[in-house]
Amino acid sequence: MHLNPYGEDAVNLAADLVNRWPGSAGELADRCRAAGLVLERPVTQQDLDRAHAVLDAWEEVVDAPDDHRRAELVNRMLAQSAAHPRLTDHAGSGWHLHYRDDRQPLGAVLSSLISVGTALHLAGRGMHRLRRCAVTECTTIFADTSRTGRQRYCSQRCANRDAVRRHRAGRALSRPASPAGAAGP
Repeated sequence: MHLNPYGEDAVNLAADLVNRWPGSAGELADRCRAAGLVLERPVTQQDLDRAHAVLDAWEEVVDAPDDHRRAELVNRMLAQSAAHPRLTDHAGSGWHLHYRDDRQPLGAVLSSLISVGTALHLAGRGMHRLRRCAVTECTTIFADTSRTGRQRYCSQRCANRDAVRRHRAGRALSRPASPAGAAGP
């Protein structure tokens, strides 16, 4: 699999990393490999530090109050990771585009991949397609890749939890109130 900024892979990787921050360079490497990213060099503490900075910036994009601010923040990320696009067959796995210079460390790769992938995701699917779960106590971030663009929950579990909560609240409102001082049976 090629981690391709034209698809949803880049924003899903960003969401996965920001929802469960990698605690070590090794963990970051393992999770990037699991997402299909080919690592060309050893992953260092500097890569982890850069990844954390990129994820902080990306989280600001998700939480932006409106489309203009969101675009401004994505453009800032793009400017910080700017490189010319290039065609590559770096791992002998097939030709594909990279929006970064050759042989960059993982932190720089993630900066380019996440910023370009986010820009393409928002421009192609809609500026509202990054958000936090609608369940108040859940802070999980997700990329809405649904066909309709109306995904509100990070998971089916949260959707079910919210449906049960709404159902119980509706039932509580529909019960007749007991008259004050009325004796029970």
